[in-house]
Amino acid sequence: MKKLEDTGFVVARLMMVILFIVAGYGKLTNYAGTQEFMASMGIPSIFVPLTVLLEFGGGLAILFGFFTRTTALITAIFTVLTAILAHSNFAVDGSTMFLKNISIAGGFLLLAITGPGAYSIDRLLGKKW
Repeated sequence: MKKLEDTGFVVARLMMVILFIVAGYGKLTNYAGTQEFMASMGIPSIFVPLTVLLEFGGGLAILFGFFTRTTALITAIFTVLTAILAHSNFAVDGSTMFLKNISIAGGFLLLAITGPGAYSIDRLLGKKW
């Protein structure tokens, strides 16, 4: 049963971050477009590299279980802020996108509490960050 649980953590981490890795990669490869989009939402361009780093780099870190708890906590906060800044116009998309972000943040918060599981770089290094 323990092996199934450990494998489940890997699958859960993958499912949690695939959206972030893909979105971060898209922002990285279309940096100018990302700047324009974020500017149209009133978000200063200084946040573009931070967003790319968190989505792409943080997504990969969580996937491999590296700095998992810290990265998951930061990503949870980021996801709630994104819900508030980008998805709180309920007239445009109802509340679905806002609630999606809140749900995702809940998953990251749970990961920050539980840690990455056995199959992770954190566990290999004996770290609990």
